[in-house]
Amino acid sequence: EPIQERFFRPHFLQAPGDLTVQEGKLCRMDCKASMVSGLPTPDLSWQLNGRPIRPDSSHKMLVRENGVHSLIIEPVTARDAGIYTCIASNRAGENTFSLELIVAAKEVHKAPVFIEKLQNTGVTEGFPVRLECRISGEPSPQIFWKKENESLTYNTDRVSMHQDNYGYICLLIQGATKEDAGWYTVSAKNEAGIVSCTARLDVYTQWQQPPQMTKPKKVRPSASRYAALCDQGLDIKAAFQPEANPVHLTMQSGLVESDDL
Repeated sequence: EPIQERFFRPHFLQAPGDLTVQEGKLCRMDCKASMVSGLPTPDLSWQLNGRPIRPDSSHKMLVRENGVHSLIIEPVTARDAGIYTCIASNRAGENTFSLELIVAAKEVHKAPVFIEKLQNTGVTEGFPVRLECRISGEPSPQIFWKKENESLTYNTDRVSMHQDNYGYICLLIQGATKEDAGWYTVSAKNEAGIVSCTARLDVYTQWQQPPQMTKPKKVRPSASRYAALCDQGLDIKAAFQPEANPVHLTMQSGLVESDDL
């Protein structure tokens, strides 16, 4: 007896969900239509917001041996965002699925740069001192401190590292000692690069006369720079405000009287 040929509308065994892809990256949409219950073998086509997608230099359509169909977009641009529809059809009918592609803004990468560098600093023994600079970069860089060849990796009650949302970086030493003197290096690193800056800290005894130091640069302080140090037991306004010109940063000639002497 003659065998009656039967036809079946295709259906999808595999289909992707909504996607979010960063601008400039590769996007791949994989799907698989039934090869058994979809006789004859279905043809697949793609649409974006109801318009057919044609292969070009950035849009490719591939079929693998296992029957997986892929729409590959590289690089993704803002124009590729929208609703994608895949249509599988044969003489018995058709079936579709849809997904939304969201194109995220391209991430900006800018190597770190110093807006204000570390300055050589002198302090009288026993007084607090801060080493400060300002750095910019996208994304926000990681900050590393070193004294000579030794990394400063954690805060203590006496030596602490701080930074705020404006790019200000500060190493704060409370009660400086002769052992704190030396060369300090701050480094900033992100995906786009790394930059470093080095300055000298000198610690003087009470009866020593420090060398004449240049007037520090004017820095407009922000309230957030004080807030990070509010519980450190230090006169933060004096530590962060160059205009205050505290005696432990630039000493006048002659001896400095102290209640402890």
